[in-house]
Amino acid sequence: STWLAVNDIEEKATAYINSELIQQGTATVKVTGKEGDMYTLEIDYNGQKIPSYISKDGKKFFPQVMDVAGGKTAKNDTQNAKADSEPVADAVETKSDKPKVELFVMSHCPYGLQMEKGIIPAVKALGNKIDFKIKFNDYAMHGEKELKEQLSQYCIQKEQTDKYLTYLGCFTKDGDSGVEGCLGNAKIDKNKLDDCIAKTDKEFKVIENFKNNVGFKGQFAGFEIFKADNDKYSVGGSPTLVINGAQSNSGRDSKSLLKSICSAFNNPPKECSTVLSGDAPAPGFGAGAASSGGSGSGGGCGQ
Repeated sequence: STWLAVNDIEEKATAYINSELIQQGTATVKVTGKEGDMYTLEIDYNGQKIPSYISKDGKKFFPQVMDVAGGKTAKNDTQNAKADSEPVADAVETKSDKPKVELFVMSHCPYGLQMEKGIIPAVKALGNKIDFKIKFNDYAMHGEKELKEQLSQYCIQKEQTDKYLTYLGCFTKDGDSGVEGCLGNAKIDKNKLDDCIAKTDKEFKVIENFKNNVGFKGQFAGFEIFKADNDKYSVGGSPTLVINGAQSNSGRDSKSLLKSICSAFNNPPKECSTVLSGDAPAPGFGAGAASSGGSGSGGGCGQ
């Protein structure tokens, strides 16, 4: 698809936001640039400037979860603005005895981190009742640090699987400055990890291609380890959740994610009644809930 003219995008986004997302007052929208296949926007509402994205053809709008008109949360329109207190579960049509849950993220994408923080308690509750894996998008929007972190996480999950969620839970809160502490905290065997990173990097030429500007998707570095799966499920941005082979539009809080995953069982186990938080974690690194509460389904990196 082609890029829609800037003034058309601004007009389209302004009309949509004012008619669908806010209760009172008006918002103005300004295109601030391009990122991947999207325009970056700045929405000015009640003196608040809110960064958002819209696809280049103007058909898909990616709001950040934002507090508008006294606690109404602007959400990704796929959620049909359900009440904040309800978990936004997305029922899976294809059932199985052991659901396969694949979450595609970029390690440093704020919204990918948000869903990782939300899904970890659900995955821990279900344990070996599901087949869970974090996989990475086939391009990275956050530079060399992201490529290196993804190589590291790929190796921990592959070779020191039982320690991965401990590491990931720590990394999503502490970020880059906490990596060494998180590796120690999860009791990761560093020699084994370094060997695996070197071997994997050699096989997929991740850093070499980055340095030589090879295999980029537009302006972003390629990351091809899970390329076949990205293609198979038509994965676009981060996060993309796939349950039993189908993309899920689940909310990003633990309660919604548990419910969405549990809808994929032929016979849901007792673990599915575990009581988890219905508050979406905040996007980005750190603990705490999203400022606007609710199940937090908006926002993503890439398309």
